[in-house]
Amino acid sequence: MHAPRAPSGTGAGPSRPPARREPSPGGKGPPISTSIAPAEGAGSAEGAGPAAGPPPATTARRRFLTYLLAAPTLTVAARAGLDAAAPAAARAAEAAAAPSPLLGLPGVPDIVDLGQALQVAGLPTAHLLVLEITAAGRAALHLPRLEVGQGLTTTVAMMVAEELDARLADVDVPLSDSRPDLLFNQLTGASNSVRTLYDPVRAVAAAARARLVTAAALRWSLPVGTLRTADSAVLAPDGRRAGYGDLAAAAAAIAVPAVPATPKPAEQRRVIGRPTGRIDARDIVTGRAQYAGDLAVPGAVPTVVARPTTINGTLATLDASAARAMPGVLGVVTVPSGVAVLAETFDQALRARDALRTTWHPGPVAALSDADIRKRLRAAHAPFLVPPLLTQYVDGEFDFAFVNHAPMEVLTAVADVRPNRAEVWFAAQTPVVAQQTIAAELGLPQEAVTVHVVRGGGSFGRRLFYDAALEAARISRAAGRPVKLMWTRNDDMRHGRMRPATHHRIRATYGLGQVLGYEHRVASVRTDFGHGLGEALTAAGFQLEVAGLSVAQAFFLLSQSNPYDVGIPTQLLAEVPLEIPTGSWRSVYSGTVRVADEIMVDELARRFGQDPVAFRRARLRDPAGRAVLDTVAKAGRWGRAMPPGQAQGIGYHAENGGRAAYLVELDASEPTQPRVTKAVIAADLGTVINPTGLEAQLTGALIDGISVILQAGNHIDRGTVREGSYGDFHYARQKHSPPVVEIHLLPPGGPPGGAGELGVPAASAAVANAYARATGTGPRSFPINF
Repeated sequence: MHAPRAPSGTGAGPSRPPARREPSPGGKGPPISTSIAPAEGAGSAEGAGPAAGPPPATTARRRFLTYLLAAPTLTVAARAGLDAAAPAAARAAEAAAAPSPLLGLPGVPDIVDLGQALQVAGLPTAHLLVLEITAAGRAALHLPRLEVGQGLTTTVAMMVAEELDARLADVDVPLSDSRPDLLFNQLTGASNSVRTLYDPVRAVAAAARARLVTAAALRWSLPVGTLRTADSAVLAPDGRRAGYGDLAAAAAAIAVPAVPATPKPAEQRRVIGRPTGRIDARDIVTGRAQYAGDLAVPGAVPTVVARPTTINGTLATLDASAARAMPGVLGVVTVPSGVAVLAETFDQALRARDALRTTWHPGPVAALSDADIRKRLRAAHAPFLVPPLLTQYVDGEFDFAFVNHAPMEVLTAVADVRPNRAEVWFAAQTPVVAQQTIAAELGLPQEAVTVHVVRGGGSFGRRLFYDAALEAARISRAAGRPVKLMWTRNDDMRHGRMRPATHHRIRATYGLGQVLGYEHRVASVRTDFGHGLGEALTAAGFQLEVAGLSVAQAFFLLSQSNPYDVGIPTQLLAEVPLEIPTGSWRSVYSGTVRVADEIMVDELARRFGQDPVAFRRARLRDPAGRAVLDTVAKAGRWGRAMPPGQAQGIGYHAENGGRAAYLVELDASEPTQPRVTKAVIAADLGTVINPTGLEAQLTGALIDGISVILQAGNHIDRGTVREGSYGDFHYARQKHSPPVVEIHLLPPGGPPGGAGELGVPAASAAVANAYARATGTGPRSFPINF
């Protein structure tokens, strides 16, 4: 975690005015097709020499591509020597170099957090990020991350436009295919994309700008110091103007620019920090944006799968005669996960799937229901360390249900498997691991499998896994033709991945007006981290095997920290290995751990006879955190009188280099139909690239918090997930959303933090605490109305 940043002035310090909702500006046409080959000798004059390169054959191929591109384009690669432009990454590397025994101590994220560990894992390949300036004057940054609606392409385009002094409309951010050379630098997750890309993107854009200015100076025989850049062009003092496209070929031949290739200081920025609509907004609302289901891959036919009646069940018998005889049906094949039906249209495929006559062997958890799983979780806890002999204490136990990711776009993948090669198109958060796994499944070398990364319509962690892509590859191989596989909503609800159910036991001991100890025991259905995170942590220097840690334990220790002074805190994770498909759900462990903590903080405050905000403020270790808490309390008029059945609630969370506090007002006059009527949010995330995008992330976290605390969860009934659609998975609707939402962003400073997951624990806790205060109850099982 970055060192705490003191707030400006006293108290909360100045904040930006509340966010205003404005329509997004129009977008642009589709991105152009460009190469991603780094130019030989590219980088700043201050670079530390050539970066470590690939094997000779690959190097020769890249030089050839660079040579071909030299005439029409300028291609610049971020160099390995980014230390001057990457203080955050450098600090992360130093922190990660700390001895591994630190992993056994509490508060590990205060030394190095998960995001910093992933930054360290990506450092060796940070120089492989490539920006191109084409002869058409376009700037193309090939993004080794996935866009799933979080606005990452807009954020990256803003960074490029800032350092290049280009018009935002001239910047394209196409998604990179799987690039094994990037190793761990193509993973979208852990709220780490902006934190990791911030320095390399700015460095590569600054390097391109330096070469363009040098090329213009040579063309005009003018001192470089007399030139300036603006609106995608180099400008001379006499009024001459050269567009970047006109200069690209000459700039590509410059090995060492005549001006420093360093990013701008903060005071010179004109794009970063300015509220900006999404660059792809028009494409999305007009249908031009393409998702996997929109792709017209030659020969790919609509495909659906009949699945078992219980989780991980297997096929017993199959009679497909009726289905095969139906109109439009092109084939029926079996795969380990079920029976695939291929047809000319999805409607025909779905009808034929329903005509299959199947029986199924029960899955390994067919005998278990919610009560059985809760019983196993409760039995998994280690005992508390501190017996309550001569001290006072508060105990709390909390249950959190399974929760589906439920992205708006259902899982879809296109696969074309041939005897000696394969191509797959899907929304991939971990494309390198997916490529490796699919290649192994097909018995092909990794380089024979191409993974095309396609934008996704939501994820919340779901697309870290590539279940649909692997299944599509299996079906394509079995059917001998390309397929376009769609998982229906029911498929993903009942056979996809969920946030694991958890049970928490907490004991806080206190005396003499102080909290003396805080023990938090977490029992969770095992979370599947088979998406490459363990290898990334090992690459970052965390010796998991030496430390005796599982990937889950390492993730838990690197992400979980109590922000308050609560004496001696301990947090332990116990996993229950059930064969239920699980995955990282937005905020992973923090979404339950920190919610339980914040509920306990409210209860401790009541036991101490103190106001919940004052109690928190007195114990927060981070001055910047206190500023965030002060801001939300003042803006939300904390403590104001509320009618009977209504109350305010507050929640705070710090993670991924950021801090957020949520204050909600909730009406529980009808306890079974509570409604959040107002929310005030304050956040400090260091340098904010796009306030509009950040506000959207914080608002989305609020809706997640309302959903999982009040009404949205999954039941397990004898090995089957009861919920099968939005009709019975009660995620918040418009009527559940507060009509008033205010967002206050604290003044920027320092490197950017991660925003994608930060708000969920704070929002969830605020809703839970407001409900408790409004109803005079102490809810212990979530969602409350389940």
